[in-house]
Amino acid sequence: MMKKVVLAYSGGLDTSVCIFLLKERYDFDEVISVIVDVGQPEEDIKTAKERAERFADKVYCIDAREEFVNDYIIPSIKANGCYEGYVLGTAIARPLIAKKVVDVAIKENALAVAHGCTGKGNDQLRFDFIFSLSGLEIIAPIRDLNLVRSWEIDYAREKGLDLGINAEKPWSIDENLWSRSIEGGRLEDPWFTPPEEIYKWTNDPRNAPNDPEFIEISFKDGIPVKLNNKELDGLNLIRELNRLGGLHGVGRTDIIEDRILGLKARENYEHPAATILISAHKALEQIVLTKDEIFFKNMVDERWSDLAYKGLIYEPLFDDLNAFIDKTQERVCGDVRLKLFKGSLHIVGRRSPYQLYSETNVSFDEKQSEKVILSEYHGYQAKIFKNVVMHKKKT
Repeated sequence: MMKKVVLAYSGGLDTSVCIFLLKERYDFDEVISVIVDVGQPEEDIKTAKERAERFADKVYCIDAREEFVNDYIIPSIKANGCYEGYVLGTAIARPLIAKKVVDVAIKENALAVAHGCTGKGNDQLRFDFIFSLSGLEIIAPIRDLNLVRSWEIDYAREKGLDLGINAEKPWSIDENLWSRSIEGGRLEDPWFTPPEEIYKWTNDPRNAPNDPEFIEISFKDGIPVKLNNKELDGLNLIRELNRLGGLHGVGRTDIIEDRILGLKARENYEHPAATILISAHKALEQIVLTKDEIFFKNMVDERWSDLAYKGLIYEPLFDDLNAFIDKTQERVCGDVRLKLFKGSLHIVGRRSPYQLYSETNVSFDEKQSEKVILSEYHGYQAKIFKNVVMHKKKT
């Protein structure tokens, strides 16, 4: 019987090296590469496929973009998915990629599944969590053999694979529809100023348009459904916001984050659409949810984000948190207006049929006695009840 292994393949240095190592060091007869499209640039998918076809024994290329949007990005928007100050991107894509790899491994009757993660990062655990559910052997050559990038670069060249990576610019880049991460090389020095060349999605704010751009995003049940009053499916809406936000230099993050293993790491991200949509979503929640709902949901969102960051989407608590979050989103309907300008994003308007805000009640131009204020408080509570009843009738 053929000894098969299925590899999560990105087309980059680590996973490309793994194709050779799985045969040379682990004695597999057949290496099956699985490329999962979660919104990477078309050219990257094409390049990965060409490399895999050249060096692997069999290749699967799976389009999972719609699934990624509907089952991973939309829940993240509802949960305002952020970890330590930046929007979740790489983390929420990993479980989906791992799941597709397992599906192929089962179909191919493989003995093992493999990934190209190191022993210092988060992705090894995210892949391992999903892979372990399959009962298949898990192999991670880069981690197991304790390899460093300089050795990998030389080894790849020996095998006739030149990835355009060198010691001066050894950036490790991961992209999906929702986020782009850049790390490695001199970026590991927290004092080093990232060169402009590492950014691909976002303009240098100094080179962004000199005039601000105003956009409107409409939500239904916490889900973005329109851009500037035009209905768009999730995939195309995110693409357009990545373009608009990137044009204006919106959505860069340079952060020291705490990895799952407890190590601190310097990470650079680009996420224009994610920055815009989560900012707009939070602004709409502020006008339709009560103070107590917002207070409690902030705690739920933080716990949700921590589990998502770790890749623990099958933890029972994750389902419980999603159930609560979905309930709060029933009245998160309405429009948000934003201003994009020179790397900055500002909420400049919001409205909803379920809004609890009353211009008359808070106006400085209206005199109010203590009795009137008390009456308005009761009116506020009545409006909350009315909104809930109104929504139930609509659904």
